[in-house]
Amino acid sequence: MTDRTVLITGCSSGFGKLAVHTFRANGWNVVATMRSPEKETELTGLEGVLVTRLDVKDPRSIDAAFEQGTAAFGSIDAVVNNAGYGSNALFEQSPDASVRDIYETNVFGLMNVMRRALPDMRKRGSGCIVNVTSMGGLMGLLGNSVYSSSKFAAEGLTEALALEYKPLGIRVVSVAPGAYLTTAFGSNTDNYVESGDPQLVEHSRKLRDHFAAIVSGGEPQDPQEVADKIYECVTADDVPVHNPVGADAERLSGLIDSLPSRQAFVAAMEQMLLPPAG
Repeated sequence: MTDRTVLITGCSSGFGKLAVHTFRANGWNVVATMRSPEKETELTGLEGVLVTRLDVKDPRSIDAAFEQGTAAFGSIDAVVNNAGYGSNALFEQSPDASVRDIYETNVFGLMNVMRRALPDMRKRGSGCIVNVTSMGGLMGLLGNSVYSSSKFAAEGLTEALALEYKPLGIRVVSVAPGAYLTTAFGSNTDNYVESGDPQLVEHSRKLRDHFAAIVSGGEPQDPQEVADKIYECVTADDVPVHNPVGADAERLSGLIDSLPSRQAFVAAMEQMLLPPAG
């Protein structure tokens, strides 16, 4: 058992909820945060788990969650930025409001939480931040271009902070899941695939139908793999900065590394993912 504490965002479902159980099973205290804690039933009342409100777009709620977590358990030793917002749409199909919502959660929300966590970690000279990104942060994911761009931003931010804060004893890493059933995002996904003029809608359908035909038939991946990877990243000192997880994300990362240039990778994706002309 340990007296260490982790704060996790986006714990109402999916990877976040699994991560809560994974850390508790290993003796950690958990500050399990979400936008609507009053709706939570599974985690509420668990020993060593504080369920509280945190909206990554609301700095006051972030401050309150950290203060409550510190009061309950002492210092917060690790932070997992898991809250995310998805979008199914081509770029032209994405309204400005949706684009801004995605960036407010996936990029600026990430920054808001880290701004609150880092000063305390600096004073202690230790700490770990895990940013949960996506396979869409490793490649330009057609049909999810705005979402993908936000995850590229999160990956770049993570890499820069890993270098900035390593001399201060703080580790910053990313976990990039592939395609899991839980990454459908549920209510946290904008869907505009039928928006736009007839040419755009037809083009969107053609791209998505071709992509679906390529990826169909594979065995579903176990989302517990992601929770386990998050735990590993917090507790092991020798993990890399970027951590793809899932067979598809790991294959993709291997392909990127094996090709001589980024353009060679883009050409390979074009050959694989785009439907035949005509």
